[in-house]
Amino acid sequence: MSDGNDEDRRIRDILSRVSTVALVGASPKPERPSHRVMGFLLSKGYRVFPVNLGQAGKEIHGQTVYAGLNEIPEPIDMVDIFRASDAVPGVVDEALGLTRRPGVIWMQLDIVHEDAARRAQQAGIEVVMDRCPAIEYPRLIYAS
Repeated sequence: MSDGNDEDRRIRDILSRVSTVALVGASPKPERPSHRVMGFLLSKGYRVFPVNLGQAGKEIHGQTVYAGLNEIPEPIDMVDIFRASDAVPGVVDEALGLTRRPGVIWMQLDIVHEDAARRAQQAGIEVVMDRCPAIEYPRLIYAS
């Protein structure tokens, strides 16, 4: 069995078991990838909590925006990061500080931070880097 197949299986499993997603770096601008991905995830039945300090209290796709992970009123399964790679350690620190930690830290396309990923993994959190759930979901869950 190839590593690619193992990774596909792992990502398929993550996307199948996750139900709540904190989308860090959510944008109200329709042209931004985070806006489109949030809409996609909502359309697939995920509960998505947008996180953006500058938009806190407003709404994106009808969902209240939170200033940080610690303000989300319920446990989250996955943190999807739409921030520059150098912002990832702070997001991981915030996730590690939660009473109920997420099971997955997902870094979007072109976002990689090996040290932060290692810290999350050492704390028992699965990590996906440089991938987009809106690309992986149709590829791995529904091929159409």
